[in-house]
Amino acid sequence: MSGGEKPVKKTRGLLRVALSLVSLGVLVYVAIALITGRDSIMKQLFGLFSSREPVEAIDEYLFEVGRSRVYANLGSAVAAAGTLGVQVLDHGGNELLRDPYRMSFPAISESGGKAIAFDIGGTSVRVFGADEFAASFETESGIISASINENGWFCVNIQGSGGYACVVTVYNNLGKDVYKVTISSGYVLSSLLSPDNKKLAILSLTDSGSKITYYELDNADVADTFILPDRLIIDVRYLPDGNILAVTTDSLITIDKHGSGSEIYWFAGKRLGGYALGSNFIALHLLDYGIGYNGRLVTMQNDGTFLGTIATDFEVISMSSAEGYMGVLRYDGVVIYDMELSEMPYAAAAEVSVSAGATGIMALSGSAALATSDHSAVVIKIES
Repeated sequence: MSGGEKPVKKTRGLLRVALSLVSLGVLVYVAIALITGRDSIMKQLFGLFSSREPVEAIDEYLFEVGRSRVYANLGSAVAAAGTLGVQVLDHGGNELLRDPYRMSFPAISESGGKAIAFDIGGTSVRVFGADEFAASFETESGIISASINENGWFCVNIQGSGGYACVVTVYNNLGKDVYKVTISSGYVLSSLLSPDNKKLAILSLTDSGSKITYYELDNADVADTFILPDRLIIDVRYLPDGNILAVTTDSLITIDKHGSGSEIYWFAGKRLGGYALGSNFIALHLLDYGIGYNGRLVTMQNDGTFLGTIATDFEVISMSSAEGYMGVLRYDGVVIYDMELSEMPYAAAAEVSVSAGATGIMALSGSAALATSDHSAVVIKIES
């Protein structure tokens, strides 16, 4: 550990009550995390607003996928998954793909223009790009979570049987299973593949805290393990350098390839109201304990270097970021910031989002974004 890094602090007893109830609540937690964009899966990006010009026109994507909709940006197209299946539309609103089938709790994860849609607690899995399906199958038991990397490799976590907690299966970009791990203890929340397709990281909860276990895909043995006693890791993602960024309820931690962790930011004394993990910066909404929404927005680089901070007194419904920009969906509309948290000019974006009943934000391209809800997907076009 270098001199500038802080050792991981241990806060005994912080989450003992939550951990004691995890056997009943883990699937609910995973469902909420995935549907609200907190899986490894950081799937709702807003930062591709490259123009400071006001809104020019507004359109709407007409998806026919039922309720409980979740969305993914495929670069040249937009995907939606719902209780009646999956559908992909190009930026002109024309249908490219459709697969009608039933899901009870749809979820979706995307990376590099590829997506995996799955039914939490169900058995349906669909893997696709903008114009073709790469895999379509049913699992042997209920799905806990799933993720996909930028190369199209994906992993699916299903409920185990015969006393086993979970089975994690890795598939290549052709949909062929190439690696399988059976977890006998703890409660698996998520798993993710490294950018080079060589390493699998599994996040799980145990009676004593959170654990990330690493496996090399060419070796059946555990490679390394990171343990965070008495604390909850709510999200993980791979950084470009191969390390993992972990979001906990009171800190941000980077974990190297050998399982050694270092805190880059500690926010104990604040309540985490929301976060966004962009490609080149991190954003946090930190609330003061007490009544109301008083708190602050904080942005920083992946190494913890501060970029900006502003005070807040409003409810944040959704927040997302990418490529130097961040969109915040407040109760009264949308605000767009740069990475230093200077507010960017906009015209009708806030009013449009509220009137559409928006519950989330996702970028489409450098000239448009999507304000999403369970009934509509409104395009906010930015004048180029």
